[in-house]
Amino acid sequence: MPPYPLDPADLTAQLIRCPSVTPAEGGAIALLETLLTDAGFTCTRVDRGGIANLYARWGQRGANRAFGFNGHTDVVPVGDAAAWTHDPFGADVVDGVMYGRGACDMKSGVAAFVAAAVDFVQDTPPDGAVIITITGDEEGEGKDGTIAILDWMAFNGERMTHCLVGEPTCPQEMGEMMKIGRRGSMTAHITATGVQGHSAYPHRAKNPLTAMVRLLARLEAEPLDRGTPHFDPSTLAITTIDCGNPANNVIPARATATVNIRFNDTHSGDTLSAWLRHEAEVVAEATGVEIGLKISISGESFLTPPGELSALVAQAVQAETGRKPVASTSGGTSDARFVKDHCPVVEFGLVGKTMHQVDERVDIAHIHTLKAIYGRILRDYFA
Repeated sequence: MPPYPLDPADLTAQLIRCPSVTPAEGGAIALLETLLTDAGFTCTRVDRGGIANLYARWGQRGANRAFGFNGHTDVVPVGDAAAWTHDPFGADVVDGVMYGRGACDMKSGVAAFVAAAVDFVQDTPPDGAVIITITGDEEGEGKDGTIAILDWMAFNGERMTHCLVGEPTCPQEMGEMMKIGRRGSMTAHITATGVQGHSAYPHRAKNPLTAMVRLLARLEAEPLDRGTPHFDPSTLAITTIDCGNPANNVIPARATATVNIRFNDTHSGDTLSAWLRHEAEVVAEATGVEIGLKISISGESFLTPPGELSALVAQAVQAETGRKPVASTSGGTSDARFVKDHCPVVEFGLVGKTMHQVDERVDIAHIHTLKAIYGRILRDYFA
């Protein structure tokens, strides 16, 4: 049995000291597997494609009520290590604040829900199952992370009835925001191919840059929508424009650009892809420049309508912090976009101000508060 009750701050420190930069496991998944096994959870490694993943269940498979937590132990690269005030993998504590890569996103969240789950099943063994799913591929492509766990669960008859993803959700203050959905995300890589020529004789060339600029202007000309009851307006951002041309007197033969779209439930990846292709065809026909698109959709928009699960989480947050969290769909993507196909899912976690930054850090008091919130959620869920 691990030390009881389990200290989530100490567990956070242990996890930070595991250098688990995607796709490296770094010892983090192995540490949690040992801890949860010793606490009576049935643990299974669901590794795929060189990615380490963990599925842990306390209670019987197929239970009528099975509350799940989802999170990740992989982290983004350190960046300029010399710019850090503290060792990125040292978990140094100064004035009640712990420093390290993953301190905020999201080893503290994993530590909090693991500690809450272990204490809960020891204190008040529930009539049901508690499930923990942890991946090492959230900061990467994601195809061999939570998706792999859910594929394994479907094949083996394992199921969560509800799930909470422990990503940081609060912009400034602990308890101020939970996520009940996320916008979709897609990227279009655009290639315009014309005919190279001398800039003094543009009529002898077909300038791909002219076509590219015209296309990008069309894409940005009008807002994609005005927003919906639960979502902000969709956005389109031009993120790169390149032609690799070092000469000022040469019209290049080829130009590339990239746009990223974050979209609400007005759209789907398919409808936006069709729109992008139509706009490209219009410009290609007008300019005689060939335009190709490579589109990748990393997630569709989704919403867990306000109801039993969101109310459960909101009540627990308010009880422990005194704040009623706003139900939001803002921000980027998370693995909740995969979990939503399995069961209802919401997200709640720490303040995310320093995630991915130099000197990423977390208030130790917030880790203990988060454990208390997760513990209350479990007690209320199985009450």
